[in-house]
Amino acid sequence: MRDNVFLRDISTAMLLETMAEGVMMIDTSGKIRVWNKAMTEMTGYQASEAVGRSTEWLRAPECVGARQIFSLLDPKEKKNCVTGCECRIIARSGEHIPVMVNARILRGDNDETIGILQTVTDFRPVFSLRQEIVAMAEKLQSEENFHGITGKSTAMQKVFRMISLAAESDATVMILGESGTGKELVATAIQRLSNRSSGPFIRVNCGALPESLLESELFGHEKGSFTGAVKQRIGRFEAADGGTIFLDEIGDISPAMQVKLLRVLQLGEFERVGGEKTVKVNVRVITATNKEMLKEVREGRFREDLFYRLRVFPIALPPLRQRPEDIPLLARHFVSRFGATTGKLITGLSREAMSRLVSYVWPGNVRELENAIEYSFVVCQEKTIGAEDLPGEIFAAATHQINSFTTATTPTRPQSESKATFPVMERMTARKILRSGELLQKILDDNLWNKAEVGRILGVSRTAVWKWIEKHGLIKSQ
Repeated sequence: MRDNVFLRDISTAMLLETMAEGVMMIDTSGKIRVWNKAMTEMTGYQASEAVGRSTEWLRAPECVGARQIFSLLDPKEKKNCVTGCECRIIARSGEHIPVMVNARILRGDNDETIGILQTVTDFRPVFSLRQEIVAMAEKLQSEENFHGITGKSTAMQKVFRMISLAAESDATVMILGESGTGKELVATAIQRLSNRSSGPFIRVNCGALPESLLESELFGHEKGSFTGAVKQRIGRFEAADGGTIFLDEIGDISPAMQVKLLRVLQLGEFERVGGEKTVKVNVRVITATNKEMLKEVREGRFREDLFYRLRVFPIALPPLRQRPEDIPLLARHFVSRFGATTGKLITGLSREAMSRLVSYVWPGNVRELENAIEYSFVVCQEKTIGAEDLPGEIFAAATHQINSFTTATTPTRPQSESKATFPVMERMTARKILRSGELLQKILDDNLWNKAEVGRILGVSRTAVWKWIEKHGLIKSQ
């Protein structure tokens, strides 16, 4: 307590020490000056170890919300407090503890800033509850979530029916679709619903291994069969006996491997590399590819007899651009998932952000959408993901033309001014307008500096408008 020099009297000190919430005060240089008992209980560090140190020592790398707190020290921000800021702090044990921080500026007798007072709430119970809720939600099956696959479109409902039918037999399944459409999820769902669900489920990415290694991976090898084969090793087919093997990127295997795979499908047997003993297995085969297999067959790169052996029951997955009605559902699903795993209190996406997601073509399909939401979680400083939080390529590609200024701005603007200014703006994206201080000033003036309205017109958040105002140093016209 001797180090807590900012405490004026013993009654204040006693109050801080009995609080259930952590209390920490930093001075204008970012050094800790007050540290109460609850902070010690939360982190394992005593006040004597914390006082005088920079908060950088305490803050975990994923704590992006700290910028909001330190913005209180910027006189241009003209803010007195920050509430509900999520952060992570590093305990003595090394654990990254999720916390909720409320901060308020402290001013002296002459109104000079002397520091920031923060209350720190341990968010681990809420974080654990979030994860439990998400886990429970993922177990619930509905028309929108079929064994881990999300979709409500007609195309996906058809896929769900095909999965159910495939699971009722042992027929060989070929899953066709572009990269990122969820082919492995479909294979997993078939296995879980089948009568082989209690057996092994072995996954092999055929495109990731050269032919020499792929043969050993699939069929195993005997000791001494090649350099480095110091002991016998069973292959993936042998490991999958009684269950299911999923061969992803099947279209990439060599002609020699195609012959060996055909034998397994026809006879259910093979020899390990360097071995003579025939190994018999009972394995269901599911394959997947993003190639046009009929074209591969026609051009001689894939055996026709093997193709039809593998394609007994084909399931075609539609690309995401062909089922735009599923994009909001998927986006909310990923927001929920990353909210649980990161502990950030992001509750959804703004209308404009969602609009841009829906209008984007998604060459990387669902995987690209998942990565986009994860990126947004890293950069978003609000409780709602805005359009400006989306990855640059999505923001740029999905930016619609600004063509409604005349109806969106104030009706008092002179008609001649509208004709002179807005035809130029109609050919520009929102991002280009924001980057132009002159054009942004014009829109602000026309809308009486209503930043929320300007944000609505440009399809960005009020915070984004404020940031660009600060960046350009704009001031309200007299």
